[in-house]
Amino acid sequence: MTTNQTSNESDAIEPFHINIPQSELDNLKHRLEWVRWPDRETVDDWKQGVPLDKAKSLVDYWRLYYDWRRFESRANKYPHFRTMIDGVGIHFIHVKSQYANALPIILTHGWPGSFIEFLRVIPRLTDPVAFGGKAEDAFHVVVPSLPGYGFSDKPKETEWNSARIARAWVLLMQRLGYKRWVAQGGDWGADVATVLGYMHPEGLLGIHLNFQFVFPENLPDNPSPEEQRALEGANYYLSDGWGFFQEQGTRPQTIGYGLCDSPVALAMWIYEKFYEWTDNKGEPEDAVKVDDILDNITLYWLTNTGASAARLFWERRLLGISLSGPQLTLPVAASVFPREVFRAPKSWAQQTYSNLIYWNELEKGGHFAAFEQPELFAQELYAAFRTLRSV
Repeated sequence: MTTNQTSNESDAIEPFHINIPQSELDNLKHRLEWVRWPDRETVDDWKQGVPLDKAKSLVDYWRLYYDWRRFESRANKYPHFRTMIDGVGIHFIHVKSQYANALPIILTHGWPGSFIEFLRVIPRLTDPVAFGGKAEDAFHVVVPSLPGYGFSDKPKETEWNSARIARAWVLLMQRLGYKRWVAQGGDWGADVATVLGYMHPEGLLGIHLNFQFVFPENLPDNPSPEEQRALEGANYYLSDGWGFFQEQGTRPQTIGYGLCDSPVALAMWIYEKFYEWTDNKGEPEDAVKVDDILDNITLYWLTNTGASAARLFWERRLLGISLSGPQLTLPVAASVFPREVFRAPKSWAQQTYSNLIYWNELEKGGHFAAFEQPELFAQELYAAFRTLRSV
């Protein structure tokens, strides 16, 4: 399916090129031609999941008009690599800025995302001048695929959780020769970046989060409007919006059979989240273009990672979901997008992030911040890390 697979444990970093065999694309099209659809939903909205008309429309476009080769050409313009870390081959993009004083940054995606989320951000971070910015805000950019996601290997053993991934990222940055660097993440990426913050490895200057799942040790008896908003968001996320986590966190193998055998099941499992979690006006495509959504869905299909990606939820569930953690003393920057699934008040964040160096609440954008608002996302990273560059 892919070329230049890393085959043994070493410090080697090998070039990687995306090149899916045509037979895999033909197989996908064939499967999309033979769909057995469920009955129409009994409501007139998304309350029961993806409406049948929306599902058929997406699959028709996928089958008739979507072009994976277009995506391959676009993605392969960036330098891709693979390296073996702790027995797992890790895929990553590494783009060095032309500016010598650029700050190295590692960007970590989540579920149901991928490295694709950052493709439109990379040029803005490596060459801000080309977008009307300043050279002193430039970054050297590293974008890995989580183990079990995309073109990274699927772990063959348990305990590949956020802590183990964080340790792998430290080794990756060291292997790339970076002595001073920062980390960024949302969704699982926020979990990994937060663990990195607690680890405080040598050279890590700070982290940026566009998802802050933090709560005070004692919930307020008389919440402010801002706190009430957070409580309502958390209640929804941990109840009606929690089904995907419960299924993947308890039975990733069972749900994996459908995700790996049916492209339609996989597509709707992911597509629903682009409706639920983005800053849209009623359609997922209001926030993220349909081709971009299908790039991401097709990546999951072609790499057969529906089950392996779900296992990260199982690993995290074993650790438990902490609603109030110990103080994180490493510098933390936070960007709060309005359609994030949960938005903590700054006062709550300060109780966990004792060294909160940047906080900004934006007027547009959702859970897939880099995907939805690449320009705003890049500007947030410029501002978030400005004070750390001279440390």
